[in-house]
Amino acid sequence: MKLAAGYPPTTRDDWHAMAVAVLSRSGLEFGALTSRTYDGLTLQPLYDAADLPAGPRPPLGARGWDVRQRHAVADPEAVLADLENGVTSLWLVVGDEGIPAGELPRVLKDVYLDLAPVVLEAGESVSAAAEVLLGLAAAGQGSVRGNLGASLGTAGPAVVAALATRCAREHPGLRAVVVDATPYHDAGASDAQELGCSLALGVAHLRVLTAAGLSVEQALGQLEFRYAATADQFATIAKLRAARVTWRRVAEACGATATAQAQVQHAVTSSAMMTARDPWVNMLRTTLACFAAGVGGADAVTVQPFDVRFGAPDAFGRRIARNTHALLMEESGVARVADPAGGSWYVERRTAELAEAAWAWFQEIEAAGGLPGGAGEAAAAGGGTEAVVAGGAEMVGEPEGAGGPEAAGGLPGGAEEVVAAGIARVRAWRDGDIAHRRFPITGVSEFPNLEEKPPRDARAARRGRDVHYADAFEELRDLADAQPERPKVFLATIGPVAAHTARASFAANLFQAGGLATEGAGPGTDPGQIATAFAVSGARVACLCSTDKLYGEHAEAVAAALKRAGARRVWLAGKGEYEHVDGRLFAGCDALAVLRTTFEDLEVAR
Repeated sequence: MKLAAGYPPTTRDDWHAMAVAVLSRSGLEFGALTSRTYDGLTLQPLYDAADLPAGPRPPLGARGWDVRQRHAVADPEAVLADLENGVTSLWLVVGDEGIPAGELPRVLKDVYLDLAPVVLEAGESVSAAAEVLLGLAAAGQGSVRGNLGASLGTAGPAVVAALATRCAREHPGLRAVVVDATPYHDAGASDAQELGCSLALGVAHLRVLTAAGLSVEQALGQLEFRYAATADQFATIAKLRAARVTWRRVAEACGATATAQAQVQHAVTSSAMMTARDPWVNMLRTTLACFAAGVGGADAVTVQPFDVRFGAPDAFGRRIARNTHALLMEESGVARVADPAGGSWYVERRTAELAEAAWAWFQEIEAAGGLPGGAGEAAAAGGGTEAVVAGGAEMVGEPEGAGGPEAAGGLPGGAEEVVAAGIARVRAWRDGDIAHRRFPITGVSEFPNLEEKPPRDARAARRGRDVHYADAFEELRDLADAQPERPKVFLATIGPVAAHTARASFAANLFQAGGLATEGAGPGTDPGQIATAFAVSGARVACLCSTDKLYGEHAEAVAAALKRAGARRVWLAGKGEYEHVDGRLFAGCDALAVLRTTFEDLEVAR
């Protein structure tokens, strides 16, 4: 049976023509249906078989994933509770900001190391932490598996090479190196930038390991890559698939066998997307991110507990994080299909374009000298990794705008400066979208709840060097909460309820995103009555809310009455220029600028 029998065939041009016809009625062009990513890639509203990229498809990812929970507190009971309730591996933070290395035996006392892999995050203390972990294995707790978490950025080449050599020769189930790209993501990098930086870091580690005497295959076998997974599910799926594509190109250029070309991936739900305000929404964000990581083929996934912004998560937060995996794998069956996104016209095209953008960024970094431990030590490496950059153009074509030093304005300051400048540009772009609420944050910049009761003091939510998308709005919320009485904005509603409700709701949502209370005038058009209600409210800033028609009839008179009643500023929700109106609120306006101006008008104490 042919389901389309009896229907005329429809081409892509036909769909385009129909869309244009509908859009033209609203004065819009077809481009209104497209969007751009922070890598400058254009996402189309429609894809078909013609969009499938040429050449072999990306290598498959994992079918099912390792449930990896992170612990930064020496709590053996919490560790065992995780392992007894679905967690399959442990990620332990060791050092000054985590578990003291000497506490590892107590934390892992009842853990069978051959059954539960352990991944360390020990920074400069990696050697000491590794010795303790390997000592537990030698004492009879099982052959240790997982990753020692060494990195050139914290441990240095000698330590990384020594640990990798030891793992390769003595511990076949243990890797030594984590190539962690999440700091770039957390700093504001785009997906292609995160991937390109991971390639540069991976190549830097390959150079050091091969220089230490490991073969290319042995060196590749010591690396595990860590990426951020966000609530943008398709972006995350494409990113993890593109990561495998681009790393395979690196491994091919190094002359590795097909088996050794596979990339081991650890996906972690994004720290940057987590909020301290309305933190329960974090459960939804991390569920989407975990789903995307699983569909994208990650070998291991860490779901950060919803209350991670408040410090060490509690038992409830850890339980919800564990059960997120269980729901997706067991109830939803996400893990029952290998590469479920494979063959999707949209995902395949987005994967290919992202891989090209990531490779171009990687080439810029390498042309500038590579990341620490990279090109600066190339002469010592003496291995096949030098073929990566030179061979890249042959494998993927020379991407437009990529390549030599001219592509980055001459790269005067080296790769680190190039990376910092590139990430800063993307972060500024994203910050602008957040400020204008084109990048909405549910529960913070959109649909805030001023009456919420956070699980812990929201003002105590750790910020420090961490960057979160919600920071700017949450700082205003903290400031408003700290006042003896919550600052207030008066909504001067003009006309009947049906006329002013839409714009009054819009204005209330915007002001409440900064922690400001709102009070409405109710229905009516009399300027005197509205001004009296404003004076009684105790507010010092007002916002007109009504229809364009009623604005034309009453806006100037009402605004003048409000000014006489003491209004320091009068906003208007909607369109039009009117006397005595100081500014407008509208979809896409700079909400943060409006809020900061209002805070100044209200003389909110800092």
